[in-house]
Amino acid sequence: MVQDLNYLIEQVVRDKGIDKKVIIEALEDALLKASIRRFGPHRDIEAHYNEELGEIEVFQFKTVAEEVEDPDLEIPLVEGKEMDPEAEIGDSLGIKLSIDDLGRIAAQTAKQVIVQRVRDAEGETIYNEYKDRKGEVVTGFVQRVERGNIYVNLGRAEAILPNREQVPREVYKRGDRIRAYILDVQKTSVDCQIYLSRTHPGFLVKLFELEVPEISEGIVQIVSTAREPGERSKIAVYSNDSDVDPVGASVGMRGSRVQSVVQELRGEKIDIIPWSNDPAKFVYSALSPAKVSKVYINNDEKSMEIVVADDQLSLAIGRRGQNVRLASRLTGWKLDIESESKMEKLSEEVIERLKAIPGVGEIIARVLYDEGFYTIEDVAEANGEELGRICGVGEKKGEKIVEAARDLAGITSVSEEERLERVRRGDDLVERLRGVGDKIASLLQEAGYASVRDIFQADVGDLTKVPGFSRKKAESLIQVAKEYIDQGE
Repeated sequence: MVQDLNYLIEQVVRDKGIDKKVIIEALEDALLKASIRRFGPHRDIEAHYNEELGEIEVFQFKTVAEEVEDPDLEIPLVEGKEMDPEAEIGDSLGIKLSIDDLGRIAAQTAKQVIVQRVRDAEGETIYNEYKDRKGEVVTGFVQRVERGNIYVNLGRAEAILPNREQVPREVYKRGDRIRAYILDVQKTSVDCQIYLSRTHPGFLVKLFELEVPEISEGIVQIVSTAREPGERSKIAVYSNDSDVDPVGASVGMRGSRVQSVVQELRGEKIDIIPWSNDPAKFVYSALSPAKVSKVYINNDEKSMEIVVADDQLSLAIGRRGQNVRLASRLTGWKLDIESESKMEKLSEEVIERLKAIPGVGEIIARVLYDEGFYTIEDVAEANGEELGRICGVGEKKGEKIVEAARDLAGITSVSEEERLERVRRGDDLVERLRGVGDKIASLLQEAGYASVRDIFQADVGDLTKVPGFSRKKAESLIQVAKEYIDQGE
């Protein structure tokens, strides 16, 4: 008996990873409930594990009394003296009960209690082991498939791969090895439930971390991902070391590293893109393998109009729009792709409209179009001096073109006094400042510096936080803003 019960407890502890104390408490509780069911709830019964004897001992306690009123709770002094010569009135004596005749119902109760307590303890142990492992990749074996959900044996734990987290067209059968991403770990009233995923973008990232040492060591970073599980994915990578090519490191010698990931994903195509902080350059790479001719950026709407050669249009869009959809998700920009022939037709229409402005010929209209002036209203809202500089026609002619556009658009001209007042207040957009092009203006606007006044009132230290701005450059821009406002005096 000693060997059997002690061995059984040690085996459960070893196999289930449950604390020995929990197992013993479960056995004691089970035998106690079974004994109460067998002998009655009104008796004072206790159960204790005797490790030396290797058994659960059940004792019924009775109080030594001079006159016995309840035989189940009291014992005469004479009988008490037989059990313990030193017994006195009021002492509590324990009488060992035989558990051999507990009966079938009581034994079943004991079994149920033990199973439930062990299951609860096992669930707690598994939860504590996996609760901090969300986002990890684990490997297991398919245990069974029920209603489209795959149950995976992870060793001591069972996990579920829901149907919605499975890659379309992937089929598994019992006993198959499977690798997946830990999506969530939830503790229920019954047990612990581990949810897996093979469609999550994090699964793709973790697979590259396992295959590419430079990524796991932090030399190469995966900046963003876009995935359509089972079909195609794009990842953008960046290297913190100028000597390490992020794309080359991720691809590996003769494509060995990326092919390992592709095999795990059962043929899913993967495009590895070099990340760039230049949005246009990043989008250009993201649309690979298509070649981009031109990019028109709208920072306000965070959208881009992409122009590609006619023979590159279908490649840029991809099958069912997949390539441009993934590129848009990867970069975070809304992308609209047009062919060169269509854009040429549209540009001719725009140029013809611009040529309707007195003083605007073919050349000036094309320059205006290339600088982003697509309507007469765009020209009407422009600064005459700036327009003259862009078109290379001088300030006076620039102002005449703006005035002519205002007349066509039905916009009332702003008086010189009103214009100077606007300059004095610094209400003009930051683009009006000397040396501020579209790219710099975009960076300043994103940082909250939209007007000339914003720059004039800016702190040099705060302005240096804008990407590409040194202290000298910040001081110079503030001085330019001051000079601009002084023009209105």
